[in-house]
Amino acid sequence: MATFVDHVTLHLRAGNGGNGCVSVKREKFKPLAGPDGGNGGHGGDIVLVSDTGVTTLLGFHRAPHRSSENGGFGMGDHRSGTNGELLELTVPVGTVVKSEDGTELIDMVEPGMRFVAAEGGIGGLGNAALSSTKRKAPGFALLGTPGWQGDVLLELKVVADIALVGYPSAGKSSLVAALSAAKPKIADYPFTTLHPNLGVVESGSTRYTIADVPGLIEGASEGKGLGLEFLRHVERCSALLHVLDCATLDPGRDPLTDLDVILAELEAYPVPEGQLPLLERPQLIALNKVDVPDGRELADFVTPELEKRGYKVFEISAVSHEGLRNLSFALAEIVETSRAEIAARPAPPRLVMRPRAVNEKPFVIRVEGGTYGNVYRILGQKPERWVVQTDFNNEEAVGYLADRLNTIGVEDALFKAGAQAGSTVVIGPEGGIVFDWEPTLTSTAELMTSARGTDPRLIKNDRPTRNQRREEYFERMDAKAEARAELQRERAAGIWTDDEGFLVKEGDDEA
Repeated sequence: MATFVDHVTLHLRAGNGGNGCVSVKREKFKPLAGPDGGNGGHGGDIVLVSDTGVTTLLGFHRAPHRSSENGGFGMGDHRSGTNGELLELTVPVGTVVKSEDGTELIDMVEPGMRFVAAEGGIGGLGNAALSSTKRKAPGFALLGTPGWQGDVLLELKVVADIALVGYPSAGKSSLVAALSAAKPKIADYPFTTLHPNLGVVESGSTRYTIADVPGLIEGASEGKGLGLEFLRHVERCSALLHVLDCATLDPGRDPLTDLDVILAELEAYPVPEGQLPLLERPQLIALNKVDVPDGRELADFVTPELEKRGYKVFEISAVSHEGLRNLSFALAEIVETSRAEIAARPAPPRLVMRPRAVNEKPFVIRVEGGTYGNVYRILGQKPERWVVQTDFNNEEAVGYLADRLNTIGVEDALFKAGAQAGSTVVIGPEGGIVFDWEPTLTSTAELMTSARGTDPRLIKNDRPTRNQRREEYFERMDAKAEARAELQRERAAGIWTDDEGFLVKEGDDEA
């Protein structure tokens, strides 16, 4: 069973906002005392919090699906719905949060950092909040918006001062156990270490952490072995300690060859932008296993060559603890120097939150070609949210949506884009609301006197115009004249006479 996980995909679903309430207060002698529908509650957010007490992402590996509470529905008597409870997820310090497409969202390198990974939905307003002096009794309320739903990637990069790198079975885990109180798994076969091991070392007044990175082999930067999975844990270290095996029995291997292979892999590994390349950081050499006679002889042979390259070399034994004290103090000196350099750096620029410009439009209109003509797509945070909040089964709510869109200039922008009456308009991205646009001359929802829950603008007006009434009158008069002429022709033909009850005016008889 896995005990250390440094890469996981979280499936998050933030809480939905509650719907607003439509209610009218009813009291004795006041059957309609005014709207009193409450607002819906907001959905709960999902927040990631960095914590030094957490060292692995194992909990998310076992339970990757997380969701927060929904907001409650609004109720009558001005009672608002309850807000969904906030869900906090603790992650290790050094966790990088990325979007589903790999874009880095935040690097949580300090304890106590908070990041809203999934934002809860907004509660809808009740009819009490929508009422005004002109709209005294709204027959509708706004719906709650859904919370954010999607995937985020968590990638853990160990935060340590010193990184121990080297071939498998070079003795890195044994060195961590000898320098600190950590108890990593130690065995006499390669790739014993399957995850980084952290240890805390105290040298005099200096306290620092060391990380045992799993063994690297040739081609690790290209994905061979386990190197590519764990090389990222070296990114945050201030210095590198190369642990070279002086008692290896593998043919074709020696400390100098091993060092050249590791250096090539470290050079090929790309670090994030803004960080110092791995080979430009301080590096020390630890020739391990000098307690073996052949190991000490080989260490004495390669030490001059390594010092000639500019490295500071220490001959050590993780078993007998030989040379560990000098190595520990040398590492502490490097850590103190690195910390002093970091403290002397100028503070990073502060994030400045700037309000949206006054002249910035809240939406854009994109003209798209279609089979039956152009399609006008409206994209913007406000229009898209308003559409989600609208109950399309309520005509008055649809009219309120039209008024809101007209307020921010949607109709004028459609005219400028070339839209005409009957043009197809879509609000939102793929899968948005589609309707045939019917332009209005003015916004009159506040002056309507129709029944609650209805909007006369959506009712088809069949009242004929004056020209239509005139044409209908002339057609009716012509039909009557034609009928009289037909009766006269039938009388002349002898089909009927005056005695049958048909009254003929004087002068209408034929000569």
